[in-house]
Amino acid sequence: MGKVSNAEFIRQETITGTVPMLSKDRTYGFWDLFLITSGFSIATWCYTQGAYVAQYLSFSQMLINIFCFNIVWILVECIPIFFAVRYGIDLWVWLRSVLGIKGVAILATIISMANFGWYAVDSQLFASSMINLFDGFGIKLDQAVWKPVLGVLCVVLGTMIALGGPNVIKWVNRFLVTALLVVGAVVVIICFTAVPISSMMAVQPDTSLYESGLGRFMLSAEGNVAFAFSWSTQALVLPRLAKSEKGGYWATSLAYGVVAPFFVAAGGVMALAMFVHAGYYESDPTVMLATLAGPGFALFSLLMVAFANIGTQGTGSYVNCMIIKSGLPKISYKLLVFLAMIYVSILTVWGWVMDNFGSFISMAAQIQGPIIGMTVVDYLFVKKRKISLKSLYNIDGHKAYDFSRGFNLVGLGCLVIAFVTNILFVYNPLTAEIKSPIFMVLTGSGYTAVCGGLLYWLASLTPLRKYMLKDRDEIEIV
Repeated sequence: MGKVSNAEFIRQETITGTVPMLSKDRTYGFWDLFLITSGFSIATWCYTQGAYVAQYLSFSQMLINIFCFNIVWILVECIPIFFAVRYGIDLWVWLRSVLGIKGVAILATIISMANFGWYAVDSQLFASSMINLFDGFGIKLDQAVWKPVLGVLCVVLGTMIALGGPNVIKWVNRFLVTALLVVGAVVVIICFTAVPISSMMAVQPDTSLYESGLGRFMLSAEGNVAFAFSWSTQALVLPRLAKSEKGGYWATSLAYGVVAPFFVAAGGVMALAMFVHAGYYESDPTVMLATLAGPGFALFSLLMVAFANIGTQGTGSYVNCMIIKSGLPKISYKLLVFLAMIYVSILTVWGWVMDNFGSFISMAAQIQGPIIGMTVVDYLFVKKRKISLKSLYNIDGHKAYDFSRGFNLVGLGCLVIAFVTNILFVYNPLTAEIKSPIFMVLTGSGYTAVCGGLLYWLASLTPLRKYMLKDRDEIEIV
């Protein structure tokens, strides 16, 4: 067989919705996947998340809240990575067996459109970085004019990376992640040297969020659980390229469960340092760096942070277009990338997501939570790690996952029940209203995951099991 052209290689790598990846075609070892996923996870929205939590908790509570809730939920939600690697497919292909083929097409599109809101935040932070960089050289830019222009530029440059496919993404992230890990470590050192740690620990939490300390802790936890869940529908796309199940699981879990929380914690430390130093909290890392660091390192860090956002745009565009393509495989990948570029550019100029960050991540998690719960339960207890690849791809008339005209009414019903009962009886993410003591144990997002998974498991114990497991007669032992 002759050498495959770069264009053909990219085409093969971007057909998640068409065929499984064979073992011989997988290109990511542990370190490749770890660095790429880390590069994806340490976008500057981590600093925004950290600053959000820092306002309402003490220093020690902030660290416990960030690391514990992220690590625990990431380790659970990444369990299905074993099937992603074993079968060479991503989460959204497997979900055809949980939600139905048409159900996946609709939900994949809806959730990806929500996920793209993160990249609007990313591009706005890129614009702030560049404006601060120019300011460091004595060039004043009008924010009203240049912030939307530079934000859209970030989206366009990220689109160019996405069009290059996984191989380009791999090499971009190898450089950016290594640099950003160094910058992140130095940033924390700068914070602790610029402001005494005793002063940061003495900062009193803002009590306006909720009257009790437990309430503030769990509302902050809701933000961190939602943050952990925000990776879920994207996390199981890249592992299909991993060479081993163990490497795929640990590379992804460590990136999202340890590296990302480290940068969230760094954002929290920086926000507290800014409060002690300047008297206000700041979520834009470029402003914090310019204020707390010396001019030389500040400019270097701002430059690295700025261009990391471009790499994040590229990886995010690729991953979320693959999610949509899993549900709508006949749509051209390039067309999806260009449509995503237009959509994210509109969100960037609009600015709503950045202005309503807490509500945005929590609301998105209310849909992702039940899917996480059902996916883990389906993999471990209902289908017991076996699936029909023929029905996933409608091969030779195998239609076990058509269910009811393309919709699995059981899976969709569990999702709707978990979503609605949470908003009505547990937690309303739009108003931040706690409605039940359940929230103080699970958080709202955690409740949706537990509820969705529990309902799906209970359904499998009833006569509905026959409806849910139409594929048992054609299972292939893998």
